[in-house]
Amino acid sequence: MNSKQAKEFIKAVDSLVAEKGIDKGIVIEAMEAAMANAYKKNMGISNVKATVNPETGQIRLFTYRTVVDKMVNEETGEEIKFDENTQIMLEDAKKIDEDIKVGETIDTEVKIIPEDFGRVAVLSAKQIIVQKVKEAEKNLVNDEFKDKQDEILIGTLSREDSKNYYVDLGRAHGVLPKDEIIPGEKLEMGSSIKVYVSKIEFGSKGIFILLSRSHYGFVKRLLENEIPELSDGTVMLYSVARDAGNRSKIAVYTEYDKVDPVGAIIGEKGSRINRVLSQLNGEKIDVILYDKDPVKFIQNALSPAKDVEVRIIDEKNREALAIVNDENSSLAIGKKGQNVKLASRLTKYKISVKKIGELDEE
Repeated sequence: MNSKQAKEFIKAVDSLVAEKGIDKGIVIEAMEAAMANAYKKNMGISNVKATVNPETGQIRLFTYRTVVDKMVNEETGEEIKFDENTQIMLEDAKKIDEDIKVGETIDTEVKIIPEDFGRVAVLSAKQIIVQKVKEAEKNLVNDEFKDKQDEILIGTLSREDSKNYYVDLGRAHGVLPKDEIIPGEKLEMGSSIKVYVSKIEFGSKGIFILLSRSHYGFVKRLLENEIPELSDGTVMLYSVARDAGNRSKIAVYTEYDKVDPVGAIIGEKGSRINRVLSQLNGEKIDVILYDKDPVKFIQNALSPAKDVEVRIIDEKNREALAIVNDENSSLAIGKKGQNVKLASRLTKYKISVKKIGELDEE
């Protein structure tokens, strides 16, 4: 490779590094391996290595010989054949470098290089460099997204098919299944969108990122991002139950006597909770006070129903009975059983709701 080719090469490398955002050393290392392999094939020599000057692009080729001392197999006592092309005796090596040790190498620069070697080497290097760049890009993507499981990311809707939306997340694309969006919402291509990372898989073909907007974790992260007391630990989120597009229930508590956890979530005149609701396409959120006493917790969870009597039927199997009057029955159960279902998920108790009259009959 002449000086002109070397300059063009290093210019191309710099452009590649800037475009892909990868380490220049990776490309240089790939080029060195490619040049050494090309020379080995060209000349039929195995012990060759190459160096590439990262500033000028100048390539230097070296043959090397490994320093050996005793040419005898210590286990069998058999003599090992000495190869003068790949090995050099310690006493001879010390004439060149008196500090050399067994196992190190003596390098000799190759001065005579075939005229067309530069062209052949560049052609053979192309495939290796492309592979190295792909590996480097893959590692960069993996590093960027390895800690993003269960987090909210902001991306751009780039395309769709019959089953999925595809979200541009920068270095990678995520898959947002159409049954994982908030029911009733309409998404437009090219628009910015917040998504919850429900699953990440790292495979040989690259990274797979599964996204959701209907996952209960989406509401959980939105709340944590919007409400400082949740992110700093002043208020704790015990659990979240969600019927995406309709209603969510969240249970919160605090270890600080002077802090109102429910009020901290809702904010003055609903200012805080409204910022979250504005991102949920009309979905409502019930903020429930968590209590260590399961009876009180279940009573809170069945809100907006009031005057609820709760009995723990089976502690081991987590079964409870909620007794309500006629006025609060429909509120406790909710439309299509939604309220009691969410309360059950929130408290992790199987809750049965019965009217006082029904209980008397039984």
